[in-house]
Amino acid sequence: MKTKNVKLGVIALALLSVGMPFTVKAQDKVEVSLGADVVNKYVWRGFDQGSGSSIQPSLGLTYKGLSLSAWGSTSTTELNPKEFDIALSYSIGGLSLTMTDYWWAGESAKYGYYKDSHYFEGAVSYFFGEKAPLTLSVATMFAGADKNLDGDQNYSTYFNASYDITCAGEVTLTPSIGVSTKSYMYTGDKISGLTDISLKAAKTIKVTDSFSVPVFVQAIVSPAADKTYLVFGISF
Repeated sequence: MKTKNVKLGVIALALLSVGMPFTVKAQDKVEVSLGADVVNKYVWRGFDQGSGSSIQPSLGLTYKGLSLSAWGSTSTTELNPKEFDIALSYSIGGLSLTMTDYWWAGESAKYGYYKDSHYFEGAVSYFFGEKAPLTLSVATMFAGADKNLDGDQNYSTYFNASYDITCAGEVTLTPSIGVSTKSYMYTGDKISGLTDISLKAAKTIKVTDSFSVPVFVQAIVSPAADKTYLVFGISF
C-alpha cells in the first residue's frame, strides 16, 4: 500500500501515454517502473483484507531520489474488494520518507470521500546496507478515516523490522516482525501488539534464457488476530 495529489498521478499517466521514458535534462532521466503481482491471498500487516486471490498492479515514476507511484489490488474471486493507493516518497542513502493515500473502500464506493474512506499515512524507513541488510520502519496514520470510537483521529502506528538472508539456490529468506498500536481499522475493536510475524522465501525461476519469473511464499502468524496465513505470489 502510499499527502498525495491525485492530479500528479493523472499527469504522470498522461506522460506515460506519450512515450515514456523521457529526458528532463541532458543526463537526468525519469525512470519508469511497472509490473503486477498475483497472490492467492491478500494479507497486509498481518490482517486478511478479505479479497481472496488478487491481481496487484503497480506503476512508478522516479527522478533521482523522488518517486511517485500508484498501487492497486483487485480481487479475482470477489465482486467488491478494490484498493487504489498513491505514494510519494524520497530516498537518500538508506533513508526513505513516504506519504501514502490508502483507499480500499471497495468497487461500489465513491473515491472522493476523503474524510470517510481515505487513510493518509506518513512513514520513515532505514536500510542499513548490504553488509547488514536490516530494514527498520515506522508508519503513522495522521489524517482521513483512521478514527477511534469517539470519532477523533486515532494515529494508528505500525512498527516493522525485517532482515534479508541470502541462501543457497539463489533464495532470499526474509524474517519480519510487525507491531501495531491502538488501531481500529480491521475489526472495530482496539488492536495493539504483535500483528505479524512472518518468514518470506523469494527466488527467481528461469523460464527461458531471456525470461524469468520472480516468485515468493510467505508464512504469516498474527498473534493479535489469532490467525495464520500461507501466501504465494508471482510477479511480472
